Amino acid sequence: MLDAVVVGAGPNGLTAAVELARRGFSVAVFEACGTVGGGARTEELTLPGFLHDPCSAAHPLGINSPAFRALPLERYGLEWLHADLPMAHPFTDGTAAVLSRSVAETAASFGPRDAGTYRRLVEPFLPKWDTLTRDFMSLPATALPRDPFTLARFGLVGLPPSTWLMRRFRDERAKTLFAGLVAHVMAPLGGFATGAIGLVFALAAHARGWPVARGGSQSISDALAGYLKDLGGSVHTDYEVKRLDDLPPARAYVFDTSPTALARIAGFGNYYEGYRYGPGVFKVDYALDGPVPWTAKEARAAGTVQIGADSAEIGTALRAASREGRAPDRPFMITVQPSVVDPSRAPAGKHVFWAYGHVPSGWTGDLTDAMERQLERFAPGFRDRVLARATAGPPELAARNANYVGGDIGSGAVTGLQTLLRPKLSLSPYGTPHPAVFICSSATPPGPGVHGMSGHNAAKAVWRKLRGQN
Repeated sequence: MLDAVVVGAGPNGLTAAVELARRGFSVAVFEACGTVGGGARTEELTLPGFLHDPCSAAHPLGINSPAFRALPLERYGLEWLHADLPMAHPFTDGTAAVLSRSVAETAASFGPRDAGTYRRLVEPFLPKWDTLTRDFMSLPATALPRDPFTLARFGLVGLPPSTWLMRRFRDERAKTLFAGLVAHVMAPLGGFATGAIGLVFALAAHARGWPVARGGSQSISDALAGYLKDLGGSVHTDYEVKRLDDLPPARAYVFDTSPTALARIAGFGNYYEGYRYGPGVFKVDYALDGPVPWTAKEARAAGTVQIGADSAEIGTALRAASREGRAPDRPFMITVQPSVVDPSRAPAGKHVFWAYGHVPSGWTGDLTDAMERQLERFAPGFRDRVLARATAGPPELAARNANYVGGDIGSGAVTGLQTLLRPKLSLSPYGTPHPAVFICSSATPPGPGVHGMSGHNAAKAVWRKLRGQN
C-alpha cells in the first residue's frame, strides 16, 4: 500500500508529492493529461518552433515561493530569466509607468507627486520580505507567524479594498499601475484584501523580479517531476480518475483538482456547493514576425506588459466581466513577451506573445478583435506582425484543464472572505469530510499562482496525519 496518492500533476500536486517523498513517504501521482504541468505547460500552439505557455507565463510568485526556493529545482533544469524590467504599464501618450527591481526607478516613473508615497508604502516591508511571504503564504493554521508584527502591519495596509490604498496616490499613473496589479487575480478593485494583492505583486518584483522560465513554464513542472522521480515517487499520465476506486490503495489521497471535481470523484455530494468560481479569460497566443511595436520604450524591455488606459477603464472592464455578465468593450489585458529574454522560444528574429482579457464565466464569444484594438492603441502596427494566433475562450480553457471551471484560471473567485478562506470556512482548509482525502489545488490557501504553496501546505496536513497513524 502506498502512503499517498496525488491526483493532478499541476505545480501544487507535484509540490505536495515532492514534500511527502522528501520525508520518506511512498507517493504516486496520477494525471489525466498526457504530460505533467497543469497551469504550467509549454506547447507549440501556433507554428513549428514557437513555444507558447497555454496558461501561466511570468512567475513573480514562483521565484519568491518558499516552497520552490527550498527545493533543488535548478538541478533539474529550471532557470529563471529576467527581462530588463519585470513589468511596464504603457499609456496612450507613449509614456509608461514601470515596476522595476529598483524601488526608486519604479517610484520615479509615477512622477514627483507620488514617488515618495510609493517608497513609504513598500520600503518598510522589503527588508522582511522572505519572512513576510512565508507567513502569509503558510496561513491559516499550517505554521505560526515568524514575524506577527510585520504580518499585522501588512494586514492593516492590505486587507482594505485596493481603492482605499490607491487614494494615497495623487496622479493617475500610480493608480493605473496598481489597479492592473490587482486585476491579475480578476478581483474587483473594491474587494476585500485587494490592497494586499497589489502589494504582493509589487513587493515580489522588487525582491526577485517577475521572470519567465527558460524554455517555457513546462520547465517548472518538469523540474518538480524529475526531482520527485529521483526521490522514489512515480508519475502516471493519461490516467483519468473518475472515482476513488480508480486509484490504488493508499493511506492518503491528495487532490490537485477543483472542489467540484473532488466532490464528484469522492462522493461528497453538495459539500462544496457554496464555493464560487470567478470570471473567465479569453486568451490569445501569438507567433509574431518581430517584437511587439510598443510606442513606450519601457514596454519593449519588459517581460510583462499591462494594458489599460487608466484605473477607471480597468475597473470598468473588471465589472463588466465579473458583475455585468458581458465582455468589456476595452478589456484590461495582461500580456507577456517571453522571447524578449528567451530567444529559444521562437525561430531567429521571431517572437512569441501571450495575452488575455477577462470575460464572464463560461462566455462563448470571441474577444480577439477587441483585444487587438486595445493592443493597437499602445502598439500601432501590431496586427502587421502577426504570423499566426491560437485563441482559447472559457470553454476551450476548461476543456484543456478541468480545474478552470468556466474559464476561471484562478480556480475560484477572489472575492469576499473566499479571498482568504477557501474552499470553505475552516481552520483545516486542506481537509475534507473523509479523513484520508485532502485537497491541495489553487482553491486552497494561499490561492492562485504557480508557487506550489497550496501543495506544500496540504502536504504538511497529510504528513501529520500519516505520522499520527504510525
